[in-house]
Amino acid sequence: MGIQEILGWWWVVPGGIALVGYACSLGGVTRVQRGLWVVGTVVGVHPPGHGESKRGGVGVTVVFWDPVGEREVRVRHVGERGDVVDVAWVGRELAVWFPRGRTERFRVLEETAGETRGLGGPNCLVFLTFVGLVVQAFFVWGHGVGLLGVGGLLGAVGLISPDVALARKRAALLADAVAVPGRVVSVSRDVYTDGEGGEVVNHAPVVQFATREGVVVTALCRDGIVRPRSSRGRHVVVHYAPGDPTVFTPDLDHDRRERAAAVRFIRGVFCAGGAAVAAGVISLLYPGVWAFLS
Repeated sequence: MGIQEILGWWWVVPGGIALVGYACSLGGVTRVQRGLWVVGTVVGVHPPGHGESKRGGVGVTVVFWDPVGEREVRVRHVGERGDVVDVAWVGRELAVWFPRGRTERFRVLEETAGETRGLGGPNCLVFLTFVGLVVQAFFVWGHGVGLLGVGGLLGAVGLISPDVALARKRAALLADAVAVPGRVVSVSRDVYTDGEGGEVVNHAPVVQFATREGVVVTALCRDGIVRPRSSRGRHVVVHYAPGDPTVFTPDLDHDRRERAAAVRFIRGVFCAGGAAVAAGVISLLYPGVWAFLS
């Protein structure tokens, strides 16, 4: 089997599986659609202790109702089933999914967009399908068509990326941010290995603050606090969005720079896509360009 046949299978197989996934979603028979979606309420908050790992986020005890067993279920969630919860308070509501009659296999999610219909897998396979088509285009139709495909793929990535919309939404929420006193109650510690085999130690402070309504919020602050390693016990000013304490920052300027960086990255993706399309058009109009460059 030649390289072209292998590449053909690369995009045909994911595309076929994606079609099956979409058909199952339309028929309402995907795994998540067969399960139950309920609303869970946080009744206990268990932040990582000083020096512990942040991988599980802020641990929470969640209570939800099982309509099949007609009983209340209480579970402990430390990021191993579903989303990692970085911000928690008693009374916060989270989405909970579980198979019918199997509450022990629960999943806790902060956002359900795209999850309730089971489209995550098919969408990823569609992306792999287009990647396979672009790669095959280089081998079958030449550099010009391949570059057009790369440009189209980068443009699609930029269009479907939520980064710009999330940055604008966050900016709007923090425009009326409320400043309240907070305190670093502990500092998590994680050790990673870099590409050369060395150890990289990462510290993330755990901050507690109270909203104007008196709700005590515990949050894993992954950035925005200077010298995080020695920040335990430090008093900080926390800026949070009214009505949504999950949107917060101890440093508005740092948050503004992070949002700007996300927007610049997406713009860079669009620029790279446009450059690839231009290069593809030039290659098709002037086939001798690649021979000259090589």
